[in-house]
Amino acid sequence: MSLNLQEKQAVVAEVAKQVAGAQAIVMAENRGMAVADMTKLRAKARASGVYFRVVKNTLVRRAVAETPFATLADKMVGPLAYGIGPDPVAVAKVLNDFAKGNDKFVIAGGAMPGQVMSAREIAALASLPSREELLARLAGTMQAPIAKLVRTMNEVPGKFVRTLAAVRDARQAA
Repeated sequence: MSLNLQEKQAVVAEVAKQVAGAQAIVMAENRGMAVADMTKLRAKARASGVYFRVVKNTLVRRAVAETPFATLADKMVGPLAYGIGPDPVAVAKVLNDFAKGNDKFVIAGGAMPGQVMSAREIAALASLPSREELLARLAGTMQAPIAKLVRTMNEVPGKFVRTLAAVRDARQAA
């Protein structure tokens, strides 16, 4: 069923709004996909904060025009589904993990602001740790010197107490 002009404008506005806050766009070819599989993918994408939609390429080209993703317009060929999100790793992970389990869903490429990426680069991006995991590692790294300082400072009075106990035991033995 074809969209009328107002519906097309609404779709372009919706996609443009998502692109405005995006740090990554991943495109995937979805020929012959079952509806149940697409529904599962949409649920995973929604849970990860990824905007996922199958849209006509001409409408997406209009939405990305005048944005840092404008260079991606040349790669928009064929039946594509688009994953758009503020976390590049989350977008790449959701679509790449789904592509591993489904032969009919093939990553076609993508982009980060000002940089077009191949399917191999998307797979490499998907293998990176998530933002939350990186923040946890950073917090652990920042906490380690402080924890070591506290243990060292605690060792001084502990050593003093052990020395006094040894002197007391020596006097009691004598």
